[in-house]
Amino acid sequence: MEEKEVNILLVEDDEVDIMNVQRAFKKNNITNPLHIARNGLEALEILRSKVIPMQPIIILDINMPKMNGIEFLQELRKDPALNRISVFVMTTSNEDSDKINAYNLNVAGYILKPLSFEKFLTSVATLNRYWKLCERP
Repeated sequence: MEEKEVNILLVEDDEVDIMNVQRAFKKNNITNPLHIARNGLEALEILRSKVIPMQPIIILDINMPKMNGIEFLQELRKDPALNRISVFVMTTSNEDSDKINAYNLNVAGYILKPLSFEKFLTSVATLNRYWKLCERP
């Protein structure tokens, strides 16, 4: 079975969290290209300009400036060219309203950012296994 390279778009404004994702990719030997947007507006610009060759899988934070994760999801789902992109929320928000809103906007999963780096490594490794198993067009 030929393994297709899946691009990952991390939509995250916190530099420490960005570095943690990059470190977790390295420690888990994840070689997928990782693209970074620091808010929802920047992510939409990247997606619409087709800077990323194929539709990526998105790892999305909820709490961001300019356009938060829920607002980003609303815009993404309205766009016929982008509305089928798989999105995983990875956030510190444990608010039921954020979870409900995210799932109502068809996220593939909602992951609370773990407090320890070891648990964070496990979360990223689980995501990697998931996107390796999924068939994509």
